[in-house]
Amino acid sequence: MKQSLFESRHQPEWQRFAQWLDQLERGKAKATDLSEFPAHYRRLCQQLALTQERGYSSHLVDALQQLALRGHQQLYRHRSHLGASVLGFIFAGFPRLVREQWPFVLVAGVLFFASLGLTGALVHGFPDLVYSIVSPQQVAEMQAMYDPSASRLGRTVARASSENWVMFGYYIMNNIGIAFQTFAGGLLFGLGSLFFLLFNGLTIGAVAGHLTQIGYGQTFWSFVIGHGAFELSAIVLSGAAGLQLGWALVAPGRLPRGEALRLSAQKSIGIIGGVILFLLIAAFIEAYWSSMNTLAPTLKYAVGAGLWLLVAAYLLLAGRNDHAPD
Repeated sequence: MKQSLFESRHQPEWQRFAQWLDQLERGKAKATDLSEFPAHYRRLCQQLALTQERGYSSHLVDALQQLALRGHQQLYRHRSHLGASVLGFIFAGFPRLVREQWPFVLVAGVLFFASLGLTGALVHGFPDLVYSIVSPQQVAEMQAMYDPSASRLGRTVARASSENWVMFGYYIMNNIGIAFQTFAGGLLFGLGSLFFLLFNGLTIGAVAGHLTQIGYGQTFWSFVIGHGAFELSAIVLSGAAGLQLGWALVAPGRLPRGEALRLSAQKSIGIIGGVILFLLIAAFIEAYWSSMNTLAPTLKYAVGAGLWLLVAAYLLLAGRNDHAPD
């Protein structure tokens, strides 16, 4: 094909692409807003390759190369911004959000850990009390899961032979389900979140107290201490996000309840994003580290203590630098 015919056929496309680039470079649009932009960019690259292959004039080749270079910069600049935003949220935005909502985090933490600790102490002192909180079948399953002779800790007989990656997926689904349940309960004027925080605290405390009382404390505590840093923190944070929703409904101030709920949900959903990250980490540790019965308990305790310190330092200190990315 002659160069003149090639140019006349594709000139309108190039002009349109150049107009898009002008909008992007002036900040009047984003590459993601122009749904056809990536496809036209790829087409432009194909046309550039044809001009080079057919030996068209350097004037045309140079012009298309310039358009392709500008298109590449715009397309991948916005993609890199997305990655930077995600990293900024992980390393600064999420812990800042947690600290900003500290009253709700404090209330959720007290409700959960106080109910856990008190129930654990009561069940340890009055062993039969466990059956008022947990069914006999569940008690038997827990005893089998944390029996010192078990080949893999924290697994029922039905799942004892499951591959680690299968258990990783199971833990993710189970834990995220609990977190969303606790969070969504906030829509009932916060009562649902209150209930699930107390319920989970009572249940975990009853199991912990019972297993410790019958002599399975070492296997149980060495199992939970590692992933518990992320998993239990995630339960508290999901409860805090739910309590924030509930408070917006109970005390909306001068705003209509719908508007107060919408504004509150923006921050609460941000916290849930961090909660999901915590639960992914917890599931990985639980599947590949906590369940191992060949490691010395002292090693597990040491690693677990380090993880608790890491979580505390992250939530309290990360993102305090004014120059940290948002």
